Amino acid sequence: MKAAFLTENPKNTILNYGLYCNSCHFRYNKYEINSFCMQCEKSPIEARFDLNKSISKDIIDQSERSMWRYAKLLPILDIKNRITLGEGWTPILPMFRLANCLGISSLLIKDESFNPTGSFKARGLSMAVSKAKELGIRSCIVPTAGNAGGALSAYCAKAGIESIVVMPRHTPDAFKKECKAFGAEVILVDGLISDCAKLVAEIKKDRSCFDISTMKEPYRLEGKKTLGYEIAEQMNWDLPDVILYPAGGGTGLIGIWKAFKEMLNMGWITHIPTRMIAVQAENCKPLVDTFNELQLDASNYQGMPTIANGLAVPHPFAEKMMLAVLSQSKGTTLAVSEQEIIKSVKEIAAKEGILVAPEGAALLAGLKFLLNSKLVGADEKILLLNTGSCYKYLDSFEF
Repeated sequence: MKAAFLTENPKNTILNYGLYCNSCHFRYNKYEINSFCMQCEKSPIEARFDLNKSISKDIIDQSERSMWRYAKLLPILDIKNRITLGEGWTPILPMFRLANCLGISSLLIKDESFNPTGSFKARGLSMAVSKAKELGIRSCIVPTAGNAGGALSAYCAKAGIESIVVMPRHTPDAFKKECKAFGAEVILVDGLISDCAKLVAEIKKDRSCFDISTMKEPYRLEGKKTLGYEIAEQMNWDLPDVILYPAGGGTGLIGIWKAFKEMLNMGWITHIPTRMIAVQAENCKPLVDTFNELQLDASNYQGMPTIANGLAVPHPFAEKMMLAVLSQSKGTTLAVSEQEIIKSVKEIAAKEGILVAPEGAALLAGLKFLLNSKLVGADEKILLLNTGSCYKYLDSFEF
């Protein structure tokens, strides 16, 4: 698939960037359509900006109350291609009652349920669909556990681009109806997101559509990295000691860390104190097993469905990048049971008035384990990253 003729708009003032393979560092043409690196075992391609300490925080657009306040650090060459529904700039809320129950001094939650279509997938898909429009792509396809399909459908509708969503048949009906409402073609598969990805590969052989899968193109990561910029800015550039993140495909985990490193390179922060903790479901914990050296990698991992649909990713494409974040941040990873996830959804709702997605609820169970194991201290600043709203999942629960 070739891109439409594309040049940089001289009126734009985004910082210069290039596209590079994360593993072999092969450079790709940013004016062309790119997916992942074929030079070295199909590794992800990422945008790398030319950053230095002369770049001031003044480049943040304070008049913009969305993730696009960081537009000069995002790889859209012409503002006319920006496809936005107001994503980002979600609140960080204190969780006083839960903190008191757990005996800790500081517990915060970054609540991504405020995003369009109710999840943090809006960030990555806003950025990726914007770039798809800029590159002249007319049809996008995605394998999804649910939320990414809804976000892709919405942003493609806004952009006038065809969307094809391939999701597990057992996905709650709310996700299927959401995609159809936005005009997407919805294809159901018996199995997990890995099985959906196999069908996507087959569909692409016969249809001209761009695969916008997690980390299989360079731009969803750029949308997700705005999480890291917001966390820093909203916390007055004083980063948390610990961030707990529900890890499926891991784009947000990688994106937050990418943002922290970019800010360090620009001198916006002086150090990165944060330990990144990746939480998975016991039903599907490939990263946990690889981290604990129970397997060489996740390529042959066999996962099962989980009530936290977004965590059912048995073969994460960016596994090496996730492991690198855990290593660089001196973090760790752990898995929690279905019963713990369900209990945590109800506990957070009853104590804090927030209906977090099951993926986000898994973090509370993970935090309890970390506190009991003395891996996290009671006096540390702790941030939970809730990826979305529980409202689409309510038929899966009894209250």
